[in-house]
Amino acid sequence: MKYAVDRIDNEVATLESIIDGSKINILIKDIPFDIKEGDILVFDGEKYFKDDKLKNERIKNIREKMNRLISIKK
Repeated sequence: MKYAVDRIDNEVATLESIIDGSKINILIKDIPFDIKEGDILVFDGEKYFKDDKLKNERIKNIREKMNRLISIKK
């Protein structure tokens, strides 16, 4: 499963599935690396991994969509 880190409150991270939008909460202490909002995590059934390539692709796509919306409004 692939998740975007939606928010971090205290010691809990809320992850949103990038497939279906469902959300789960996990304890930050269960992640062996630092995370921040917007990071993409992949769960392989046993542990989480960060996917910076997918994160950068998603950011690029969002920026492109925003730029298209801005150009339509002008």
